[in-house]
Amino acid sequence: MKYKLIKEINPNYSAIEQVLTNRGISYNDIKHYLNTTDSDINSAEMLGEERLKSAAAALVSTIKENKKMLVVVDSDCDGYTSSALLLNYLYDLFPAFVKNNVKYYIHEGKEHGLSDTMEYIDIKDFDLIILPDSSSNDYGYHKELAQRGKQIIVLDHHEAAYLSPYAIVINNQLSDYPNKDFSGVGVTWQFCRYLDKLLNNNNADNYIDLVALGNCGDMMSLQSIETKHLINKGFKQVRNPFFYYMADKNSFSLGDTLTPMGVAFYIVPFINAMQRSGTLEEKELLFKSMLSYEAFEIIPSTKRGCKGQTEKLVEQAVRTATNVKNRQTRAQDAGMELLENKIEKENLLDHKVLLFLLKPGEIDKNIAGLIANKMMAKYQRPCCILTKTVETLISDMGHYAPMTRIVYQGSARGCDKTGINNFKDICAATGATSMTEGHQGAFGLGIPENEIENFLNKTDELLKDMSDEPVYFVDYIYNGVDVQPQNILDIASLNDLWGKDVDEAIVAIHDLKVSKDMITLMSPDKKPTLKITLPNKVALIKFGSSQEEYESLLSDGYVAIDVVGRCNQNTWMNYITAQILIEDYEIIDTAKYCF
Repeated sequence: MKYKLIKEINPNYSAIEQVLTNRGISYNDIKHYLNTTDSDINSAEMLGEERLKSAAAALVSTIKENKKMLVVVDSDCDGYTSSALLLNYLYDLFPAFVKNNVKYYIHEGKEHGLSDTMEYIDIKDFDLIILPDSSSNDYGYHKELAQRGKQIIVLDHHEAAYLSPYAIVINNQLSDYPNKDFSGVGVTWQFCRYLDKLLNNNNADNYIDLVALGNCGDMMSLQSIETKHLINKGFKQVRNPFFYYMADKNSFSLGDTLTPMGVAFYIVPFINAMQRSGTLEEKELLFKSMLSYEAFEIIPSTKRGCKGQTEKLVEQAVRTATNVKNRQTRAQDAGMELLENKIEKENLLDHKVLLFLLKPGEIDKNIAGLIANKMMAKYQRPCCILTKTVETLISDMGHYAPMTRIVYQGSARGCDKTGINNFKDICAATGATSMTEGHQGAFGLGIPENEIENFLNKTDELLKDMSDEPVYFVDYIYNGVDVQPQNILDIASLNDLWGKDVDEAIVAIHDLKVSKDMITLMSPDKKPTLKITLPNKVALIKFGSSQEEYESLLSDGYVAIDVVGRCNQNTWMNYITAQILIEDYEIIDTAKYCF
């Protein structure tokens, strides 16, 4: 087990100051970071006032002239919240128009943008197409639609090479908007704020809960003051039907306060599971439950034993999302078992990158990224799950060339814990890939079959200094029992902050000499919990322990261990004590006698 300090301890800093500066928050900004206000919200006009004016004019003219409009719902949590926010906002102002003239398109798989919508647009003959959270780089489709007289509004945050000349693109990455860590729902909300100014309303702020959920779901950086403020504000005023009912269902796990980490674990995965494993009908049910004007419709119950009864649509959506999540988990477990067998049979651990080359259908492509995350975490190395495809080569003139090639395509994941946080760039640097699209740590990857060996050799070389085991980057290293309870409590007070780029604090204890009178195994017959109580009453807790583990730490003398864990505050009968929840530990020494 390896661990190292993120930064040397500054003796003049409090524990809170040390932890936050370790996470890239400037010391002078800490007070501001902990006390954000609405003044930290950027002006919508910074997205480009001329484009906002054009988009507003296109929308208003469509409404005035009673034309037909389509909203394309992108296939993830940010996409669902973006489209739901826009439709809820418009329905509040123009209910008849939304009911009669607006349709929404939900992708059957995990497609993005316009690739699978063109035929539907043709059939229904929409005048205005709005694409929240997607399509900035759909240049060819934009041109094709524009040539047919269609207007296109893109409300997006993804990187693109340039602004499309055939669409009205509002994108924080392609403008002077200072916050680049803002998701599609944030851009959509800012567009609605701009409409509010034109219409003399204050309606957009009713949907800040969706802004919070979408930014959390898309893992936007919490180092951004604006993003952090809107997430915190949105979590305090949850009104969206699906969000509210799902939070209520998972209230035990979420606790008294919604936090980015809690929402990321107990709400977002249900939305994402629907995108990966839900049927089109199930996806539509979930999306309707996010629409305030659809969510409370009374529909026939699908609950077991309730035939002939009715229920609210949102209640059915929450139950269905839970069922789909369970279905995905079963598929995920089967996929991981298949990959575990491949690791052993094909000696895949001989290389720095865990590269799985699959036949079509061996693993559902929609859950490949999810499984890649699990395998990366288990084996602590970058992971790629790619499926064999046949690619038709096209000439420069756009004509099909009389040849094809085999390419393995799928999902790739980096591994921050071993220091690999730029895996996309590393893959591209091999010169052996046909595609690297997405974020640094989570992206789509393509490798031609004849380049596989080259890819493995190059990544072995580029990653030669990668650690062979996880490295825990810790905020403090205590020696033995010299653990400072107030430090632990101060760090635990920050638990509401943890999220993307503001990682949960971890501390280490070096050479902790554990005697048998310090150890307890609680609930040994149920779900055993190991408890090590230090002389200053700080408790080290390990859930999911065992009788064998407990006995391995018993000695007539002592067992010396290194420990890494997370800081927690335990309250019992109004008495507060400091806890460290054990993440990992290693026995480093034993002594038969203790003097």
